[in-house]
Amino acid sequence: MNMADVQATEMPQAAGFHGGNLDWAERRFGRPGAGWIDLSTGINPWAYPFDPPSQEQWSRLPTEAENRALKTAAAVRYGVDDLECVVPAPGSQSLIQLLPRLRAAGEVAIFSPTYGEHAAAWTAAGHSVREVGSEAEVKDTTSVVVATNPNNPDGRIITPDRLQAVRETLSRRNGWLVVDEAFADVVPEASVAGDCGKEGVIVLRSFGKFYGLAGLRLGFALAAPELSRRLATALGPWAVGGPAIGIGIQALSDDAWQRKTLMRLSETSKRIDALLERAGLTITGGTPLFRYATGAEAAGVFERLGHAGILVRHFPERPNWLRFGLPADDAAFERLAVALLD
Repeated sequence: MNMADVQATEMPQAAGFHGGNLDWAERRFGRPGAGWIDLSTGINPWAYPFDPPSQEQWSRLPTEAENRALKTAAAVRYGVDDLECVVPAPGSQSLIQLLPRLRAAGEVAIFSPTYGEHAAAWTAAGHSVREVGSEAEVKDTTSVVVATNPNNPDGRIITPDRLQAVRETLSRRNGWLVVDEAFADVVPEASVAGDCGKEGVIVLRSFGKFYGLAGLRLGFALAAPELSRRLATALGPWAVGGPAIGIGIQALSDDAWQRKTLMRLSETSKRIDALLERAGLTITGGTPLFRYATGAEAAGVFERLGHAGILVRHFPERPNWLRFGLPADDAAFERLAVALLD
C-alpha cells in the first residue's frame, strides 16, 4: 500500500476523532481552496488579542524568571496555592502522551466515550486499557483512572465530589486520577485544579481552546510537587518557548477579557442551539465552546454541510452524533443556516 492509499483509508477516522482536518475535508468533498468554515473543533473563534512578542523573546531561550512568571499566572488563574504544583508544557497533548511513560504498566480505566488520544497513549505505553461508563465499573485492580471533565464530545460533567472519592480510593494503592480539563475554563465549577496538591491527582489544562490560540501549543499539568518535578524533568529544559510564555502570561492575567468572553460564548452557544433545533437535531450536551447534537439524519447533515464547505465533527463509529463549534460571525451563521435549512 502506498502513502496515498494509507492517507485515504486512515484520514476519515482521524477526522472523526480530532476535527480541524481541512486537508481531509477538501479531499473528501472536493472543495480545494474553496473557503471552508471549520466548526469541527472546540476552539474559541475569537482569539485573545495579545501584544506581539518582542524580538528578544523570539531570539533567545526563555529565562527561569519568565517561566516562573508563567507558572504564577497559571496558578492564580486555576486556583492553585503552590507554585511547585504547576508544570508548563507545549500543549496538553504532549502531557497526555508523556504521563503513561512515567508509570509501570498496569490497568487503566477511562471514562468513555471521550477524547481518543487518552486510550491511544496509555495503550501505546503498554498499559491494559478499559473503557468504563461510571465509577462502579472501575475494578479494584485499576491503577489509573482517566476522566475528561467537561467531557469531549458530549460535555458530560463528573462532579468534583465524585472525582474526589475516586482519587481517595486510588491514592490508597498509589494510583492516579488523571483529569483532563481542556474545556474547564468555560465550566469552572467542574474543576478540581484546586486539589492538585493532594496525592494521586493530576489535572491537565489546555490553553489554546478557551483563548483561541491552539497554534501556540501551551498547556499545563497540575499535580503534587514530587510528581510535578518528574513531569518537568521528563519534558526537559525550555519546554515552552519565550513567545508562548509572554502571550500566556498576558492572557491568563486578563480578567476583564475572560469575563467578556464567557458571556459572548454563552450567548453564541444559545444562538446555535436554536438553529440546530430548527434543523431537526436534538441538543443533548456540550459546553459554551461546542454543542453536541444527535439525530437520525446526522450522517446526512454532515454530508450536506461538507458539500457546502462547512466542516463539523462527525463520529464514524456513532453516525447519529455531531459536534458543532461556534460560528465566528453573522456571515458564518448565515452560511450554516442556508446549508442546514434550505
